[in-house]
Amino acid sequence: MRLVPNARRAWRWFSVQAFVAIGVLQAAWETLPPDALTVIPIDWRGYITLGLAIAGLVGRLIAQEPKE
Repeated sequence: MRLVPNARRAWRWFSVQAFVAIGVLQAAWETLPPDALTVIPIDWRGYITLGLAIAGLVGRLIAQEPKE
């Protein structure tokens, strides 16, 4: 198993950012007080996470060349 050639720049990739957002979002939901959780319906949590995961997958498949 080898890293991709430009692994040091992975933090710039949209796919990596989307997957980090999933982790941050899940951690944030766990720390919110119960009355704040009622603002976002419980059913939406899965859809938001799924949307970010799909965005991350799409972002991984699209070439993300640096602009010159």
